[in-house]
Amino acid sequence: MENSTPAIIFDQIEKNFGSLKVLKGISGEIQRGEVVAVIGSSGCGKSTLLRCFNRLETINGGRLVVNDLPLHQRNFNNQQLRQLRTQVGMVFQQFNLFPHLSVLENLTLAQRKVLGKSSEESLQMGRFYLEKVGVSDKASAYPDQLSGGQKQRVAIARSLCMNPQIMLFDEPTSALDPELVGEVLQVMQQLAAEGMTMVVVTHEMQFAREAADRVIFLDQGIVAEEGSAYEVLLNPQSDRLRAFLSRLK
Repeated sequence: MENSTPAIIFDQIEKNFGSLKVLKGISGEIQRGEVVAVIGSSGCGKSTLLRCFNRLETINGGRLVVNDLPLHQRNFNNQQLRQLRTQVGMVFQQFNLFPHLSVLENLTLAQRKVLGKSSEESLQMGRFYLEKVGVSDKASAYPDQLSGGQKQRVAIARSLCMNPQIMLFDEPTSALDPELVGEVLQVMQQLAAEGMTMVVVTHEMQFAREAADRVIFLDQGIVAEEGSAYEVLLNPQSDRLRAFLSRLK
């Protein structure tokens, strides 16, 4: 039976860094199979929110449930954290590939160490996802031999090898040259079309319009506006959102 509960529930969550309040009691839900783009100016809290979703950051208040795991509970333990990390994949701005390992070795390491897969099984899975993201010819290459776009596609493939139920993307194209952005967005659009639950922090409004089911606009640590991509991006209601979108044109 399919799980009908939301993939992510966040209820009045707060995150502080010392005296700085970054998330100020924000609430919402991400449904299973939904693609949600999170937009907003630098420093508005969007990357922090994403990092809370896989417990790279712990919240200071509120309730946060990801894939039925209660991340807000004080007794959240290491076994639950390992479970979370296998179910939730994350792709960062800076790729985070191991430079001393080949592309294929980057994809098989966590499969063997975390999931306990055999070398043969992990290699098969690695090759499958390299093919899926269009870099199967780079299996034996090392990260410093790849373009930025190729590195990011490898990073996406590495996350997919863990068979995640949710994928988080933190500005996945911001470190890329403009001509390389399209190849990464194409892979992400393919994942969206296949029904992967995705939360994407992005400045790529075209991707948000074409691939996201919903857009959340954060402003100074609160959800200032949210709705369908069409509503939020083409018919903004607030002056803050209109000003933000006009700066991106």
